[in-house]
Amino acid sequence: MSNEEYRNDNLIIGRNAVIELLKSGREVENVLVAKGEREGSVNRIIAMCKERKIVVKTVDRKKLDFMCGGANHQGVAANVPAHSYSSIDEILEYADEKGEAPFLIICDEIEDSHNLGAIIRTAEACGAHGIIIPKRRNVGLNFIVAKTSCGALEYMRVARVSNIASTIDDLKKKNIWVYCADMDGQPWCKTDFSGGCALVIGSEGRGVGRLVKEKCDVTVSLPMLGEVNSLNASVAAGIIMYEITRQRLEK
Repeated sequence: MSNEEYRNDNLIIGRNAVIELLKSGREVENVLVAKGEREGSVNRIIAMCKERKIVVKTVDRKKLDFMCGGANHQGVAANVPAHSYSSIDEILEYADEKGEAPFLIICDEIEDSHNLGAIIRTAEACGAHGIIIPKRRNVGLNFIVAKTSCGALEYMRVARVSNIASTIDDLKKKNIWVYCADMDGQPWCKTDFSGGCALVIGSEGRGVGRLVKEKCDVTVSLPMLGEVNSLNASVAAGIIMYEITRQRLEK
């Protein structure tokens, strides 16, 4: 295998390999370009990404060297998803086929692969119909996410959208109530999650973004009795997801 064809989990390495990947039409999470690389075929790659609306990230060359395991990446690499994405319509159709009110999880800038994998695993166990993630500032369906989900990713529909706030507006038009897990909300265990619902989980450090929170119908909180004032994103998501499931099983 040549350096240009070298693949490390979900990483495609080398200029020609990335060009062929982009030409193939296969789903691409993002393309990584080393700082200072803006000559020759790199410009073609960036133009192709712009045309397909694929995120291009500029990274330090040493970081790219590490990610590529020392292989000759020629300043370019591409992340491909470990699993194909679904559309929101496909998720809602799946809920309809099961004769159930939609149960969705919306991840707002979850940047830790292990957290997203854990959320997917719990969501599948709770009977959620799908997960929605943003294209930018959120980890995608990489190898670590797939591994951490312990197989759940194979059964969970995940949609990737350009704008979480506008997506929430669209869901609300479909009679789906949107619940934000954040501080200063009503107790999670005293909240009625009946009917179509979508639970928004924020990033590990910043929580749910202001605009996204404003779009939500209800904010729900978990009691914090210790010295720290936040929970791991996947832990908080798991507690509330199981409350939603409990209420659904009781009906």
